[in-house]
Parts: sequence; C-alpha cells; structure tokens
Amino acid sequence: MPAEADLGVDLSSLDFSRPVADIEAIRAVIPHRYEMELLSGIAYVDPARHLIVGYKDVRPDEFWVRGHMPRFPLMPGVLMCEAAAQLTCYYGLSQGIVDPESLQGLGGIENTRFHRPVRPGERLVLVGKGLRVHRRMTRFSVTGLVNGEKVFETEVIGVPVGKWEDMVRA
Repeated sequence: MPAEADLGVDLSSLDFSRPVADIEAIRAVIPHRYEMELLSGIAYVDPARHLIVGYKDVRPDEFWVRGHMPRFPLMPGVLMCEAAAQLTCYYGLSQGIVDPESLQGLGGIENTRFHRPVRPGERLVLVGKGLRVHRRMTRFSVTGLVNGEKVFETEVIGVPVGKWEDMVRA
C-alpha cells in the first residue's frame, strides 16, 4: 500500500458509507450517464490542497463484464483512466475552477501504470491530487486502489473544449 504521505489522505479515516457526494450529486455536476457513469461517490474533497477521493463500486452487471476476459472479467484499463478523468472533472467543476458553461474534455493521459486487475465486486478508490489547477488546464495525479493496494496510477490532463450551448445538438 502506498504510504499515507504519498496519497495525502488517510483513507481509513474516511466514511465511504456517507459520501460527500452521491451519484445524484455527481450527476448534477458532470454529464456522464448510463454505462459511462464511472463514479459511485465522492468521499472527500480538500480544496486547499486540491485533493479529492472518489470511488467506483464495480458491479458484476457492468457492460464490459460479459466480453472483457470471459470467465475472468477485468475492468479495462481505459475505463479506470476514464474514472480518473471523471473524478478530476468533478473536482474542477464542483470547486468553480472550470467554467460550468464549458464542456471539460480529456486533454491527455500520461505516466500510466497498471499494477493489478480490478474485478467485479471490488471497490476502486481513486485519490486525485492537483498538480496544476487552472481554468484553462488541470493536471492531476490519480492513484487507484482496491482494499488499500495500488492498482493503477496516472496523470490526467483536463481542458475546456467549448461552451455547452455550442456543443450540444438538438
């Protein structure tokens, strides 16, 4: 398990049964729906340190389970990265850093490493630390853990891609 200093928060001190934002609160901030909702809750936000902890409860009925490694389903790494991107998007929008009239897009994923698979029935905990937090670009280091064990790490770059009113089609 990564040292607490590495994460910036003591995960054992957080009450995941009482999130600071549940799925409805997340939906009020970010646009992802249906199969692409990759956050179940937000457990902790520290705006002073640009730190956020969220989680995804990985269910056995996820859309990818049937076909991604049948009989030994593994959460695709690209979906872990997308969950990290949604976490950082939530942070930027909920903290008023990113213009709520803008669509926040994925500008890049860097320095990604996978350490072990994530399986249905597990809770993927995501710890995001802001490396650069600005309205025109955010960069977060995100660590994913299952039962305190590091499963992946990445850096997520977020950028505004345009105003919602210009992007949404009727």
